[in-house]
Amino acid sequence: MYHSVDDSPDDPYNVTVTPERLRQQLSWLRSRGLRGVGVTELLDARRRGAGRGLVGLSFDDGYTDFLENALPMLKHYGCTATVFVLAGRLGGDNAWDAEGPRKPLLTAQGIRTVAAAGMEIGSHGLMHVDLTGVDETARRAEIQQSRARLAELTGGPVHGFCYPYGSLDRQVVEAVRLAGYRYGCAVSPGPLAGIHALPRVFVGQRDTPWRLELKRRIRPGRRHSWEVAEGAR
Repeated sequence: MYHSVDDSPDDPYNVTVTPERLRQQLSWLRSRGLRGVGVTELLDARRRGAGRGLVGLSFDDGYTDFLENALPMLKHYGCTATVFVLAGRLGGDNAWDAEGPRKPLLTAQGIRTVAAAGMEIGSHGLMHVDLTGVDETARRAEIQQSRARLAELTGGPVHGFCYPYGSLDRQVVEAVRLAGYRYGCAVSPGPLAGIHALPRVFVGQRDTPWRLELKRRIRPGRRHSWEVAEGAR
């Protein structure tokens, strides 16, 4: 689980990795005989019994720096990824973050460019709101309308949803399922874990290759402590 890829040192929410750190991390993956892919590709491969050697990569929020900094690196290392974008903030910025720098978000054309480069586009909702704290009408709009807008924008299906802030409950997970998404990405979903609440491992600037090796070896049931400590969001 990545977010922003940028050289900015101002990162109060710990959501940014530098391009050089991403290069080191992708190089580490490839040196272990692993290849990063989008989440749908990973799930499809696992269903066929062909998931060995594949690692799902996801980038939340849809920052413009994905196009500028992450995409060339992914292509260089023969990887793909899923980019979860905010259909209601195209060309906007991370206004939901009270502190830190304003980070521009992908425009409609930027999203088309990312999709044309072979990356999967998934929904992160419309406006980046905690779906456990809104009423049913707002929740339906965030989940359903965002999918419809992105499908129209890209001209292709939108299979995945990513829960803003990693916040979810049974109602929210069920709403994602009923909206027709094939899967949902969470952080540490606990007992709700399943195809519509997939756990992910947070990756940040401090994750040198040896730390990634530790995260790879750690048991899935213990990953929660890592993610909380790193400020995953």
